[in-house]
Amino acid sequence: MKAKVSLLLLSFSAITLSKPVKQAFYDAGSNRQVVMQGQVFDVPSNPQPGFNLNLNELRLVQLSEGQEPVWMTELEKIEAKAKGLRFFDVTENRDLGSSADLRVATKTSYPPLSAHEQVTTVINTLSTEGPRANLEKFSSFRTRYYRSETGKESQQWLLSKINEITVNFASPSLKSLISIDEFYHSWGQHTIIVRINGSDATDDQIVILGAHQDSTNLWPFLAAPGADDDGSGSVTILESYRALLASDFHPVRPVEFHWYSAEEGGLLGSQAVAQHYEAQGLKVYAMSQYDMTAWVKRGTPEEVGVIVDYVDSTLTEFNKGLITEYLDIPFVETKCGYACSDHAPWSKAGYPSIFTIEGAFENANHRNIHTANDRIDISDEFSFSHMLEFSKLAVAFAIELGS
Repeated sequence: MKAKVSLLLLSFSAITLSKPVKQAFYDAGSNRQVVMQGQVFDVPSNPQPGFNLNLNELRLVQLSEGQEPVWMTELEKIEAKAKGLRFFDVTENRDLGSSADLRVATKTSYPPLSAHEQVTTVINTLSTEGPRANLEKFSSFRTRYYRSETGKESQQWLLSKINEITVNFASPSLKSLISIDEFYHSWGQHTIIVRINGSDATDDQIVILGAHQDSTNLWPFLAAPGADDDGSGSVTILESYRALLASDFHPVRPVEFHWYSAEEGGLLGSQAVAQHYEAQGLKVYAMSQYDMTAWVKRGTPEEVGVIVDYVDSTLTEFNKGLITEYLDIPFVETKCGYACSDHAPWSKAGYPSIFTIEGAFENANHRNIHTANDRIDISDEFSFSHMLEFSKLAVAFAIELGS
């Protein structure tokens, strides 16, 4: 294809811009095309059926810690993501972290592990059957992109599955402690928050387990089954929730399960929730994110990747102890960079947060995520038994910190 290439006017390595910038694209007659990772995509001039995405809409984006946010279009955000850049879209969440210093100054400590019998009892009830069936369904939606109709439909399916599990597995006394809510977002795919209230009315410090429910393709109008990213994390904590209910888990302090919307759009859902908690003066004892839990790269050891950058170091050490005590595989320390998943907004707000991933970051499923190949059946490297280890970790996290 012969095309005239315009210059790229936005430098992501040293951004000092404070106003909108011109989008780089191929000029192919009356049509615009954008090139990302060697692939050429037609830029639609009209709204696409099933999507509520205006590629020219301006958004305020923070690309690194301590740097002023810059304005860019939705299309420029997509390009930035394709370049491997991670960021906060702070357009609606500029107040996040405004009171973080107050919390950071008070360092949270965590007790020695003390619930071995209870944790192991619940762990022994975990299964791969439920996660497999749930992920087969969850990844069958064409895309779970947060600005798509199927993204809304997948969120409603997940909500119905959570309700079904609660009805089927929670005792009457436990049901009275559980609330299931949608945290509403303007784009239509809502974050789901499940809360199990604690028995101690004086202890209002919340334990949070999170995953993101949305998916994306490199070009968001294309199919994105998102089996690993982050369907795996979503069903991982769902299985942990089921097992905890089946064991009649009554926590002392409140335990919450979050399924965030719009992680792929710049941590939009988790930012909104964290900003709300911060504004309400809510206390978060510990937050743990589960994003991609299924992949064991061929030729590499089976491990739990413990992220050690942009996380709370004390809670990370506690998490390592959980892995050593309760899992059948070891951990490996690894890094994922700035704003790499939904733990980041909680850290920005000054709350202790951590992140565990399927292995060393360089061994993660980079080849298939954000493509139509992020499927259960793409390779035997996709492992439900590996996911089960993360369900064990989530159970241990909830019980040891919640009770």
